[in-house]
Amino acid sequence: MMAWLAALNSLLCATVGAATYPLPAAPDAVIGELQYVTAHYEDTLMALGRKYSVGFEELVSANPGIDPWLPGEGTQVLIPTRYVLPNSPRDGIVVNIAEHRIYYFPKAKQGEPATVQTYPVSIGKMDWKTPLGLTRIVNKQAKPVWYPPESVRQEHAARGEPLAKAIPAGPDNPLGEFAMRLGIPGGAYLIHGTNKPVGIGMDITHGCIRMFPEDIEFFFKEVPVQTPVLIVDQPYKMGWSGDQLYMEVHKPLDATAGSAATDTSDLTGLTRMVVVATEQRPAKIDWNDAEQLFKKPSGVPTAVTMIR
Repeated sequence: MMAWLAALNSLLCATVGAATYPLPAAPDAVIGELQYVTAHYEDTLMALGRKYSVGFEELVSANPGIDPWLPGEGTQVLIPTRYVLPNSPRDGIVVNIAEHRIYYFPKAKQGEPATVQTYPVSIGKMDWKTPLGLTRIVNKQAKPVWYPPESVRQEHAARGEPLAKAIPAGPDNPLGEFAMRLGIPGGAYLIHGTNKPVGIGMDITHGCIRMFPEDIEFFFKEVPVQTPVLIVDQPYKMGWSGDQLYMEVHKPLDATAGSAATDTSDLTGLTRMVVVATEQRPAKIDWNDAEQLFKKPSGVPTAVTMIR
């Protein structure tokens, strides 16, 4: 069984650029594998992120001490392509803003195994937070026209960079080549591409969810209208893979930006997560390792169970 999953994983990753994985049967919730690459002199973490469909913040957190602009010839760079699935229904699209990442659970075709796709995204910056909650895709548009909200036009005007009321499709359109509108009141929130992919994986948008051009192109074709979209804020995730319990910790978003983050110095949340995770599957926890992970977020899923 494990050999079959490994073979399928390799096939799917080669087909769609390491974005699609076999969906483990619940309660297992860990997908993917970590990768290590040797940087060349001209590499940057941004360039490596685009190559492996990983966001900038993810790479920086996973590689403390490495210069993101010039890692250096021969430097070993960890590509954090292992993920704990969010604690949410495995249905439709789930956006975890705490990790700047989308998970998509397409309906499995008859006779084929269930899969999950995952992509890095940019989210809303400080005063333009991406709203949490349940919505859905209400329409899709290739080569979209961008109609900047009045508040965005005022922001640009204040910087001496006036915006037209409509930006046509083309290289100057920040929506890129594809956009999917969310059913959030006001109609201003989208999942879309970009003409500036260097910012993927950061808090830089006006509330929309932004993807790499090559990712949104594939995603746009895959996702039907009316697909549910759940937007959550889960900086702390815990999930099983076989007999190992993994923990994945991201730096919480700034509380003033609407984050549901808790204080990392308060380990009550960690204890609660472990209790819930081990209710049906008892395990011996390495509490020292778990506490260090909780206090020093790396975004890298790490086993916190002691093998008996």
